Amino acid sequence: MENVLYETLRPDQFSKRLSEHPVGYLPLGTLEWHGKQNVLGSDALQANGLFTRCAKRYGGIVFPPLWVGPDRIERTSDGSLLIGMDSSEYTKPKQQLIGSCYWVSKGLFLQLLESIVSQAKRAGFACLIADGHGPSRKAWAEMAPTWEKQYDIILLSSLIDFNESNYLTQRDHAGKNETSAMMALHPELVDLSLLDSPFPLGVHGEDPRLSNSVYGEMLLETTVLSIGEKLEELGL
Repeated sequence: MENVLYETLRPDQFSKRLSEHPVGYLPLGTLEWHGKQNVLGSDALQANGLFTRCAKRYGGIVFPPLWVGPDRIERTSDGSLLIGMDSSEYTKPKQQLIGSCYWVSKGLFLQLLESIVSQAKRAGFACLIADGHGPSRKAWAEMAPTWEKQYDIILLSSLIDFNESNYLTQRDHAGKNETSAMMALHPELVDLSLLDSPFPLGVHGEDPRLSNSVYGEMLLETTVLSIGEKLEELGL
C-alpha cells in the first residue's frame, strides 16, 4: 500500500516523494460535536481522507492533522463558555455540546499555521494546501496570500483558489454533506439510527438522515479532481 503520511515516511521515502511532487496537504480538524451520528474527530478525518486520496493519485505528502482551531466563543451569565456550535442558531437551547475540546485563540492558531508554513518551506515543499474545520479554513484563507509572498511558497485555500461548484467537501456542519463524506470514508464510524429528533441538534445543512455513501463519494471525487486540476495547472 502506498505510504503518503508524513509521520510514517522514512527519510529516503520522504525525499523520493518530495522530489517527485513537492506538495504538502494539511488537514485542519477539531474534536467537536458533529451530531449524534458522527464521531468527534469528523473534521480531521474528512480532510485527511480527502488529502490522502489526492496524495496517492497526484503525489505529495499528507501532514498530520491539526486537532485544534479557532471558533466563536461566548461567555454566559453563569461564567461558562459556549464555543462554536454551542451557541449556534441550530442549537436550541444554547448549550455545551458533548465532547467539544479543541478551541484555541485565533492568534495562537495563526502562529501554529505560520510556523508550519515556514517549516514546510525549509523542508523543501513548493506548495501547501490546508483545509477542514470551517473557522480554521477561514483563518488559513485570510493569511495565505500574505504568507505566500513572505515565505515564497504556494499556499492553496479552498475559499480562494477553487470554485464552490467543484470543491464540495465540508460545506455544512454534520449535515448531509459531512455525514455522507464520513460514510464514504469511514462507514463504521457513522450511525444514522441515532438520529431520532425532528431535526438533529447542533447540525447545519441538509438533514443528515438523507446521507449516503454514494453521495459522499461524489463529493470527495469531485473535490479530488478539482485539486488535481489545480496542481496540474501549477505544474506540480
